[in-house]
Amino acid sequence: MLAPTVGHYTFVRDDGQPLDYIPGQFIQVHFQYGDGTATKRSYSLATIHDHALGPGEAVEIAVSYVPGGAATALFEGLDIGGTVDASGPFGRFCLMPADSNKRYLLIGTGTGVTPYRAMLPQLETLMRQRGVEVVLLFGSRTPTELLYGDEFRAFADKHSNFRFVPCFSRELPDNPHQDVRQGYVQQHLAEFAPDLAHDIAYLCGNPNMVDACFDTLKGFGLPVPQIRREKYVSSK
Repeated sequence: MLAPTVGHYTFVRDDGQPLDYIPGQFIQVHFQYGDGTATKRSYSLATIHDHALGPGEAVEIAVSYVPGGAATALFEGLDIGGTVDASGPFGRFCLMPADSNKRYLLIGTGTGVTPYRAMLPQLETLMRQRGVEVVLLFGSRTPTELLYGDEFRAFADKHSNFRFVPCFSRELPDNPHQDVRQGYVQQHLAEFAPDLAHDIAYLCGNPNMVDACFDTLKGFGLPVPQIRREKYVSSK
């Protein structure tokens, strides 16, 4: 359990083959409602893997539990060794090889932070190769809901070009780090002075946050191609 209502799951393919992917992509898990109707849910891959060493094997995802949710029942009922049917990877919410920006603004809430966890090895390479700066603004209600927070803080401590800025809307941690903020991520975006000449922004998570930050970034002059979005919608 990453948080009281979020589980971390690791899978491998049952045929023993790797499942290669680009950090930022997602898989779809297929299952059925109680009446037999087919449905599916999408989950961003959270796996940290250096793809320069070959394709990855383990697939890691974070699953938010929704009361009464059919997908929640599926995952909560999984034992170690259990299986799911899935397809993918899909999606283009990825760092692009042609990017020449000076800074990435990564903005997420809840499980919307999972693609950024998967991007850490790529970001480490980009910081080393062309001096890219990265700011990760992560919105959470409370410290117990800050998914992978210790990992992001450790990464920030190790890399001077990476800032981890948790924004807590309901409760601050004891003895907060100097980069901790109170409120919503969209309230603190202006602090980092988004700049069309230098920045590419990524938005992932709550649709209201994504829309609010999108409007803020456009207000700072960022063109739409420099704002990459992925919305997470909870459904039963």
